[in-house]
Amino acid sequence: MTEQTLQFQAEVARLLHIVTHALYSQKEIFLRELISNASDACDKLRFAAQTDETLWAGDADLKVTIGADKAARILTIADNGIGMNRDELVANLGTIARSGTGEFLSGLTGDAGKDMALIGQFGVGFYSAFMVAERVEVVSRKAGEAQAWHWASDGSGQFTIGEAARETRGTTITLHLRAGEDEFLEPERLRHIVKTYSDHIALPVLLQDGDRTEALNAASALWARPKAEIEPQQYTDFYHHVAHAFDDPWLTLHNRVEGKLDYTLLLFVPGRRPPDLFEPSRKAQLKLYVRRVFITDRCDELVPSWLRFLRGVVDSADLPLNVSREMLQHNPVVARIRQAITRRVLGELEKKAAGEAEAYAGFWENFGAVLKEGLYEDAEHREVLLKLARFRSSSRDGWVSLADYVAAMKDGQTAIYVINGEQLDQLKRSPQLEGFRAKGIEVLLLTDPVDDFWLSVVSDFEGKPIRSATRAGADLDGIAGGADAAKPEDKAEGAALGTLVALLKQTLGEAVKDVRESKRLTDSAVCLVAGDGDMDMHLERLLRMHQKLDMASPRILEINPSHPLIRRLAERATQPGAVDALADAAQLLLDQARIVEGEPLADPQAFARRLAAVMQQGL
Repeated sequence: MTEQTLQFQAEVARLLHIVTHALYSQKEIFLRELISNASDACDKLRFAAQTDETLWAGDADLKVTIGADKAARILTIADNGIGMNRDELVANLGTIARSGTGEFLSGLTGDAGKDMALIGQFGVGFYSAFMVAERVEVVSRKAGEAQAWHWASDGSGQFTIGEAARETRGTTITLHLRAGEDEFLEPERLRHIVKTYSDHIALPVLLQDGDRTEALNAASALWARPKAEIEPQQYTDFYHHVAHAFDDPWLTLHNRVEGKLDYTLLLFVPGRRPPDLFEPSRKAQLKLYVRRVFITDRCDELVPSWLRFLRGVVDSADLPLNVSREMLQHNPVVARIRQAITRRVLGELEKKAAGEAEAYAGFWENFGAVLKEGLYEDAEHREVLLKLARFRSSSRDGWVSLADYVAAMKDGQTAIYVINGEQLDQLKRSPQLEGFRAKGIEVLLLTDPVDDFWLSVVSDFEGKPIRSATRAGADLDGIAGGADAAKPEDKAEGAALGTLVALLKQTLGEAVKDVRESKRLTDSAVCLVAGDGDMDMHLERLLRMHQKLDMASPRILEINPSHPLIRRLAERATQPGAVDALADAAQLLLDQARIVEGEPLADPQAFARRLAAVMQQGL
């Protein structure tokens, strides 16, 4: 096959521009990234060879080799791992073939530190080679295949690919260094970089210097070393390797378990939210080893999906080396390790929440929405998760726990009140909160989509029922404090209001479930609420958006008897011809309530006509 010239995916072209011009404050990071990728390729070969021993092809001594040619100004990084064929080279080096690409790119800010973390977490560290190289060549031969392939690019927007010759499996990356980057050809500089960033790599990293070959790293699994011998920076460097990340870990858990189970775990909670955290697949990204032999880097069985933000390694001594995906799904050893990891992580989070509230708030900002999935899915750990949960509030800044909320409840208050929506500011202005605010009652503001679902299975916290502030049964009369909603001043006024309610029911018909005086409104004229037995309005809107429901349910229209507009309409309702005269006003009240609630208007043209007519009458 002749060599072909192909264009980079647009996202890759943009990424390369950022990497080469503005990204890394320490260019030496490129070598860490390339060594990490080479180590991953060797791990993948180990795993594949468990079921196909021919892939070893007589070469089971896995390693990464660095070579420097000062005369030609060329640096090479070679491995004898799994290798890549043509399609894999195009997919892995020419495109960002992952869901979440749009979110990833929209998150790039131009700030070098923040963008470095995003790019690293997206797993595209290969492109860091273009920081120091004016041209990068890759020759790779996939294990089990005879044909090798050559990939090359100067990072300007296109690359070439064609057939190549390579005697053995694996990948060699050749960097033609830019002017001024000759420091990366010096053996002492290379030794320092590998020792600093890649000492934890669990296979040899060798330096080929002429006829002399030198091992540059300890080549032992970091998780297998005693904790007392490991420096904090070594943990951080290993996190960078295993997570392909640039941020520092927020929490590190290193533990060896012996007894009925024999396993070691080295887990990290990232300091930043990975950009693929909300991919629909909800896959975990822990690496599973069996007696230090790599098995898989996507072991979903080791943690529940609501802990998928964890990164790191679990090494078991009890599983067979030839364990299959089907065996992992039903293996009792894996199930017990999963339980132990879950309990350990939740225990550490409890300690952080109790002793380091500010740090825990940062964790919750990043991963609270994921952790709350466990409230819906995992009844066994629900009690602990409820204690860990944090919420925004209608009456105070910062994050509020349910225990904090209960401690501040008003005299006579028996329930925890919540309200769901998309935007925090919009929820704070919701008319449903006016009566609560007037009495000084706190309402928790829930803006994550998962909130609608866990509330359907969690009815209370420590005996206090959790109730939606948007339901008709939110009775504020028995709670002390603040001013009660205004009531009609005399019987005549009360009768007029009753007439208006009846007229609105008659006019609106099946468009509403009911019309009633409101005990929650203090400033707004109207609002929509759900009946006590009805689905929460925000949840229903969410289900309609995802086509899980065909149409909206009629809601209760509440009117504020103290509002000047409602009082004027009540006076008019007692006069002759009120049914016809107030027909447009009734529809406008309902449309107003729909707009405030974020609901679409049933008939926008009719709304515009009625509004124009009312405005004309008032001029």
